[in-house]
Amino acid sequence: MPATSPRNSRTKQVRRASAARASVPVSEVASPVGLDAIDREIVNLLQQDGRRPYGAIAAEVGLSEAGVRRRVQRLRDLGVMQIVAITDPLQLGFGREALVGIRVHGDVRQVAEKVAAIDEANYVVMTAGSFDLIAEVVAVDDDALLHLLNDAIRSIPGVTEVETFVYLKLSKQTYNWGTK
Repeated sequence: MPATSPRNSRTKQVRRASAARASVPVSEVASPVGLDAIDREIVNLLQQDGRRPYGAIAAEVGLSEAGVRRRVQRLRDLGVMQIVAITDPLQLGFGREALVGIRVHGDVRQVAEKVAAIDEANYVVMTAGSFDLIAEVVAVDDDALLHLLNDAIRSIPGVTEVETFVYLKLSKQTYNWGTK
């Protein structure tokens, strides 16, 4: 039996992915930036281990190491993914984490920009429902959290109400949800 080259293997993978897509509604497989099956597998592998060598990824997806490097750079340039160190805030001296629900009067986008500019806010999202914005914040201690809430968030023009959900214990935090 002749050996299959990485190029032929890649072609077969893409054909299989295309055939699989043919039987699934487009809305379930379409991607806003046009990820193919190999891009999705690269993302999945990096979510399992962000330090996985490109050579190891290449062997798993049937591309050259340079091909994987180019795809990863393209995915990063498009904003599809970041490769970062995930830390435990408690181990870094941040003794208080909280989720903050914010109600806004006026342009939510302007308030979101101002909240996002706060160093202690590591996640800010505009939502539909009880809150207009949800922000995850980290602070050194309760005094720092009070200062953050009172002096930084509540003082933003347009903020009408703030509700804080202090984290008591983190039960689960994952970053491997894949590309579904």
